Amino acid sequence: MNLGHGRELDVGEGVVGVSKAEYPPLPDSILAEPLSGRLDPRRWFRDPARRFEIEIGCGKGTFMLNVAEQNPETNFLGMEWEGAYFAYTADRVRRAGLANVRMLHADAVEFLKWRCPDAIVDVIHLYYSDPWPKAKHHKNRVVQDRFLEQVLRCLVPGGELRIVTDHDDYWAWMEQHFARWGGAGKPFERHAFVSPQWVGEGQVVATNYERKMCGDEKDPHATVLRKPAT
Repeated sequence: MNLGHGRELDVGEGVVGVSKAEYPPLPDSILAEPLSGRLDPRRWFRDPARRFEIEIGCGKGTFMLNVAEQNPETNFLGMEWEGAYFAYTADRVRRAGLANVRMLHADAVEFLKWRCPDAIVDVIHLYYSDPWPKAKHHKNRVVQDRFLEQVLRCLVPGGELRIVTDHDDYWAWMEQHFARWGGAGKPFERHAFVSPQWVGEGQVVATNYERKMCGDEKDPHATVLRKPAT
């Protein structure tokens, strides 16, 4: 599928999927020099100056395809750890011809910590991440104090972390963290979540998971943490 500029959108050539050359291994010096692994993901796009958003855990890519199609002047980086879902979403992006989307097969928490420069991301989307329900696995949940610290660093002033979950226990866990991080006198301002205009009635973000698992009897929880503009 030719998209002009002499390039083809082909996940196999690393045009949708971020290539190893674009995303090299962490340097051996990373512990002694924590900033040595930083790179600018905006350079992975044809127009790096555009607004830049990240979705953590794209799953089958339904939200990513919709939001990218509706916002063609915004660059979107989709991050997915599960290899099969990464490949599935990258292929959907390729077939849709969305030149404003790149897909990265990586751990998003580690990406924010070691790779992402300060104050470059306009929005981070975190929708229906794994709740890791067993207490012994809670350490694997994405929402942790250290994650929120990195989000705050990576967002531009006025940037947002948008979160949705349908898991009540995970939401209670999140609320404990939000109490430390969001609200009057806290690092983030907390705001109500507003669904995109293109989602269907009764939906929040219209991910594939949401369409399949959430209905009239299951009302998802949602919020926005906004980095102060000044």
